[in-house]
Amino acid sequence: MLPTDAAVRATLRILVEKGHLRYESDGPRYVYFPTVPRDEARRSALRHLVATFFDGSTEGAMAALLELDDALTDGERRRLKQMINRAAAEGH
Repeated sequence: MLPTDAAVRATLRILVEKGHLRYESDGPRYVYFPTVPRDEARRSALRHLVATFFDGSTEGAMAALLELDDALTDGERRRLKQMINRAAAEGH
């Protein structure tokens, strides 16, 4: 079941009021844009997911990702190891 037009408009209005979206008029239409850069929103959502589902454990979240059925390729595994080593060297 699709949301009604009124429900979509109400959701967009709430997101604008909360500062998550901005809009511009384009003739009879409104064009909506996010107010937060994608990388910042992605980090915020991931922090929330780790806090909510993994009790704040990054290790638990990473272990769950590694246990997914669609296993990593050798190249992906190698790149992740490099990222972990770089983070360790930088003290993260």
